[in-house]
Amino acid sequence: MDVFGVMIGLVLLFGIATLVLAVVGTVKAAKAVAAKVEKHEANARRAVETATLKAKTYTKVGPAAQIATVRLKLRTSLDGTRQVLEGGLAQDGQLGESLALLTRLDAHAAELDGELRVLEREPDTARIAAKLPELRERAERITHAAETMRWAAQDRMHRFADDELSRLSQECESEAGALRHWDTGAGSGSASGAAAASAAASGGGSAGVGGAAGASGAAGSSGGGAVRAGLTDGKGRPSAEDLLGLADPLAKLAQRLRKPSTGPSAS
Repeated sequence: MDVFGVMIGLVLLFGIATLVLAVVGTVKAAKAVAAKVEKHEANARRAVETATLKAKTYTKVGPAAQIATVRLKLRTSLDGTRQVLEGGLAQDGQLGESLALLTRLDAHAAELDGELRVLEREPDTARIAAKLPELRERAERITHAAETMRWAAQDRMHRFADDELSRLSQECESEAGALRHWDTGAGSGSASGAAAASAAASGGGSAGVGGAAGASGAAGSSGGGAVRAGLTDGKGRPSAEDLLGLADPLAKLAQRLRKPSTGPSAS
C-alpha cells in the first residue's frame, strides 16, 4: 500500500511539473509573438509615417511643407545610421557603443519630432515662423551627429575590409607560389636541356664548317684535280668482290688464263 501511494505521488508530481513547463513555454512563446508583432507594427507605422511625410513635401506648400521636410530629413538620417550600425555590429563589437549613443540621440529626435508635429497643427503662421528656425537648428544638430557616426562607421568598415583584402591577397599569392613549385623545377630542367641542345648544335655546326674548310683546302692544293667522291654518290664505292674477299683469287685465275701454252704443239 505504501509503494502504491509513492507511485501515485510521483505520477502527480510529474504531471504538475509537465503542466508548469507547458504553461511557462506557452507564456514565453506568447511574449515572443507579441514582441514580434509589436516590432512589425512599429515598423509598419513608421513606414506609413515616412510615406506620409514624403507626400506632404510634394503636396503642401508654406510652413507645412517646411515642417514635413525637417521631420523627413531627421527620420531618414537616424534610420540610415541605425541600419549601418546594426549591420556592422556582428563584425565589430565596438559599434555597440555608437549604437547606444544613437539610442540616446533618437530619444532627443523623438521629442523634437513631437514638437514639430504640434507646430504642424498650429493655426497661427506667426507662431510657426517664430518657432520653426529654432526647431530646424536642433534638427540639423541631431542630423549632423547621426551622420557623423554613420560616416565614421562606414569608413571603419571600409578600412577593415581593405586590410582583410590585402592580407587575403598576400595569402593567395603565397599559395599560388607554392602551387607553382613544380613549375619551377620543370622550368629549370627544360632550361638546362635546351642549353645542352644548343651547345651540341653549335659544336656540330663548327665541325661541319671545319670539314668543309679542309675539303676546300685539299682541292685547292691539288691544282684543280678531280673532285673527291663522297660516300653516298656511288663513286669509289667498294665492289662486291672486295666485300666478299674474292678479289685476289679472281685476279690470279685471270693471270693464268692469259699465260701462253707450252705444250708439244708449240714445238
